[in-house]
Amino acid sequence: MSLFKWFKGRDPQTDPTRTALKIPQHIAIIMDGNGRWAQKHHLTRSFGHRAGAERLHDITDACGRLGVRYLTVYTFSTENWKRPDEEVQTLMNLFVEFFHKYDSSLKQNDVRLRFMGDKSALPASVQQTWEEAEAESFHRQGLQLILAFNYGGRQELIKAARQLAQDCCNQTLQPSQIDEQHVRSALFLPDVPDPDLLIRTSGELRLSNFLLWQAAYTEFWITDTLWPDFDEATLLEAIRAFSSRDRRYGAIKTTRG
Repeated sequence: MSLFKWFKGRDPQTDPTRTALKIPQHIAIIMDGNGRWAQKHHLTRSFGHRAGAERLHDITDACGRLGVRYLTVYTFSTENWKRPDEEVQTLMNLFVEFFHKYDSSLKQNDVRLRFMGDKSALPASVQQTWEEAEAESFHRQGLQLILAFNYGGRQELIKAARQLAQDCCNQTLQPSQIDEQHVRSALFLPDVPDPDLLIRTSGELRLSNFLLWQAAYTEFWITDTLWPDFDEATLLEAIRAFSSRDRRYGAIKTTRG
């Protein structure tokens, strides 16, 4: 029996066997490889992105059942505007379609939807969907699914720097007072804890301008699996690897003599 099937029939919040794994509170995922998956199957890139959207729904469901509290996924970067217009339009349409298609499922699983990124540059239909999804799910108590859309880590830090500079100009803050908490408070979602585990699919070994501030002490796990093929078993493989690591945050492990 697979480890996923072993967990699937149990309530992860009450079953003592849950201690077999150390479940990350916050998982971040760079969902890479949709285009290569489509090429591998002799399909257009749009089919790859649609398969990736379906996989996101599946993994969101799995994370919720395992007891993960936050799932942040990189859905559209500020650099993705450089792609062909047709592909960009497909991604915008998919954003809207995802919430219409899976609205009832997300509601049933008590998933709260949140977003990070520059909303102002997006089409009106995307902005409306963004706002409606956040408002309708605001009071849900389950997993928080955070979509980084039109997001860039450097752009987020520039936004924070400008806000802090303005506070200094307004004399509500002194430059000497600026610390980590002030910077965090100026980020898109300051109340969300930093990711414990960051997963990147497709084997690429780079951060791609994702969560540059938040990932300072995050554990990384890279897989060659393309995103549309990333299933629950692969997710549990990543969590098993995370469970085996000793997170010291720059300190050293001490032993009692």
